[in-house]
Amino acid sequence: MAAFQQVGEQFCQQYYQIFDTNRAGLAPLYGEQSMLTFEGEQFQGAAAIAQKLASLPFQKVRHQIVKCDCHPNPSENGVIIFVTGNLMVDDNQNPLKFAQVFYLKNGPTGSYFCQNDLFRLNIG
Repeated sequence: MAAFQQVGEQFCQQYYQIFDTNRAGLAPLYGEQSMLTFEGEQFQGAAAIAQKLASLPFQKVRHQIVKCDCHPNPSENGVIIFVTGNLMVDDNQNPLKFAQVFYLKNGPTGSYFCQNDLFRLNIG
């Protein structure tokens, strides 16, 4: 497996595990210049992003990843990740389909952080 694929898959596993158990704990995965577009609404900076995700109107959530496609960005040693999956919310038995794109950037300490995050429910 290519290194960028491994980085992308490990990030997704960590991200969704934290999201499903403690959304407020996602802040360290973002930087101060990071941007989230959530259903067309934009948020910038780790604190604003974490606040938005923590305020989502459900109590229980579980992500099921269906596909996780990764590409390298050699110019910045980054990783682009495209995820499709199912979202189980509260006690609803019908999963919501979602798509999410992450751009991971290599930070000054050598570890990756999420520079860009785009999320959409696939409804319609």
